[in-house]
Amino acid sequence: MNTVTLITGASQGIGAATARLLAAQGHALLIHCAHRVDLAQAVAEECLQLGAPQAIIAQADLGKERDVVALFATADTRLPRLTGLVNNAGIIDRTARLDEMSAKRMARMFSVNAVGPMLCAREAVKRMSSRHGGHGGVIVNVSSSAVRTGSPSLYVDYAASKGAIDVFTHGLAKEVAGEGVRVCAVRPGITATGIHATGGEPDRADRLGPTLPMGRAAHPEEVAQAIVWLLSDAASYTAGAILDVTGGR
Repeated sequence: MNTVTLITGASQGIGAATARLLAAQGHALLIHCAHRVDLAQAVAEECLQLGAPQAIIAQADLGKERDVVALFATADTRLPRLTGLVNNAGIIDRTARLDEMSAKRMARMFSVNAVGPMLCAREAVKRMSSRHGGHGGVIVNVSSSAVRTGSPSLYVDYAASKGAIDVFTHGLAKEVAGEGVRVCAVRPGITATGIHATGGEPDRADRLGPTLPMGRAAHPEEVAQAIVWLLSDAASYTAGAILDVTGGR
């Protein structure tokens, strides 16, 4: 069976690393980006060189339902039947205490980090579930170790939005397991990606890496390896699991 995977937030970081690994395994890919079409195009071209039979890009604001629907419509028209979804896209904001956060910031955080992945999963289930005539598939959500730490005085809103992803993963896994769809998640720890700059701490991974049990931050490829395993047949009896990739943190 052809493996066709849609990866959100795949223009850089963990999403791009996941795309490269899947390309080397022969997956056809839809590489989503929110803004940087140029970076997404570069990742797509690299994936084709690595062995992906197809690698297309699509831009969408995952906080908007119409954009999510259009994203999956693109997959329908340009790729074979979808077999995998990686809900990787997410946002963060400047570090702040709760009493400094606006309602607008909180709403946007949950819109992109929680509602967006739920909408993407909804569209994936419509295509994968045997209830809808599908032939099965896998959804991997990207959570965060912030769920366990709470990120006090940094971004409790981000931590809370990722906590919603954990609960959603458990519930949806039970809902669709009997329909041929596996749902799992990974929970990365501090990883050397550009997201820290958005929070005003571009050096965060380098600064905190030495304080972690393994003495360093994760490389995006190390998180991507966990995602790829959950997508694979090697994880065929794994559903509802949330895999920590935190270096022991």
